[in-house]
This record gives sequence, C-alpha cells and structure tokens, in this order.
Amino acid sequence: MYEPIRTKSVHSTMADTASDVPHRTREEELDIQLAAHLAALLAVTDELRASTPSAELDAAADHLAAQVTRLRGGRTPLRAAPAAAGDPALLHRRAHALAGRALVVAASRADTAVAILAAERMDAHTAAPADPQQLSAAH
Repeated sequence: MYEPIRTKSVHSTMADTASDVPHRTREEELDIQLAAHLAALLAVTDELRASTPSAELDAAADHLAAQVTRLRGGRTPLRAAPAAAGDPALLHRRAHALAGRALVVAASRADTAVAILAAERMDAHTAAPADPQQLSAAH
C-alpha cells in the first residue's frame, strides 16, 4: 500500500553530522541575558538621573556599568544622554521591573554581586515617591 522509504531520513542524517553552528553553554546564555537586563536598567537609571539628579542614582549607574562591563568581557556599555526627561513614576516602575528580571537571572546563575545590586535597585525604586511633587520635594 505504501512505497518503502529508499533514502535515509532527514532527521537521522542531521543527527549524525557535526554541527558547524557554534553553541553557547547555559552559563554563557545567562551572562548574555543578565548583561542585557542590566544594560536596560542602566539606560532607565540614566533617564532618571536626567530628570531627578542624585548622588545615589549616580552611584547606582556606576555599579550597573561595572557589572555590565564584567559580564561582557570588558566591553563597556554604550551610554547616551537622554533627550527628554520622562515621567519619573513610570521610569521607577520600569526600573523596578528590570531589576526584578536581573535578580531572577542572577539567582539562577548564582551571581551574588549582581543579585545584591538588583535587590538594592528594586528596593530603591519601590521606595521612590510615585507623585512628581513628592519627587521635587524629596530632592
């Protein structure tokens, strides 16, 4: 009823050959993912620094940049000056979410330094006033 298969299966021939595509280890993938989350958090931190300058945000940005540089094998992250100041409450929520993502990846990769930094950033952005008038009164 059916014609017999005369050639080898595509799946078996693919499984038998060595792949020319380089594969990353789980640790390398987590490093890339963690560096991306921290770079995004650094960008939001720089936006916050433009709208509400503070020494605490400056220090946080320096720590974030150092960790991104370490994870990227010595390549420093690109940093641009924000063109326009965004809504500080929205920026704090975004930064909190990014720090949470970084914390999850840092925990799975057992990177204590980044986990502590991410947790500190989450706390800082949780404690940030949500009302713009409170922000101006606080600084």
